[in-house]
Amino acid sequence: MARSIRSHRELILNWFKAKKEFNSGIVEGLNYKIKLTIRKAYGYRELKVAEIAIYHTLGQLPEPELTHRFC
Repeated sequence: MARSIRSHRELILNWFKAKKEFNSGIVEGLNYKIKLTIRKAYGYRELKVAEIAIYHTLGQLPEPELTHRFC
């Protein structure tokens, strides 16, 4: 158990530093949207396509650059 605590020391200390600064509802909502998008994207052959679908779903996040443009 001590080894586990030592290996996760930074994450545990971050929890104490950020206490009450962030609402976990925001993170849970983001996780839900990502999981829903991945569920909708089931069957995509490449992870990159699922990543682009997540960018589209979340809105104003920057999209990754593509090798060509679709016009």
